[in-house]
Amino acid sequence: MKKIKSFISRTIAGETVLVPAEETAHDFNGMISLTDTAAFIWEHIEEAADFNQLVDMILDEYEVDRETAAADASNFVMQLLQHGMIQPSGLNW
Repeated sequence: MKKIKSFISRTIAGETVLVPAEETAHDFNGMISLTDTAAFIWEHIEEAADFNQLVDMILDEYEVDRETAAADASNFVMQLLQHGMIQPSGLNW
């Protein structure tokens, strides 16, 4: 996946948030609060060649079963797609 909106990831009081930057600030009002898993996905989504590799990366980072990791990743990736924050960068997405 490729990030197509400009956001700055910040940790504030132990919570990771995405802050819109540049022209993106006109489209989004405020900050987007992320869970730990969502923050991990945001930081690594461009590194993963496909969805399965993203799930594998989550499994390497967290003690969670594949089904839960895949469901969490799928939900967050779908939200990012719906809000125009990412776009597929290959056939395996």
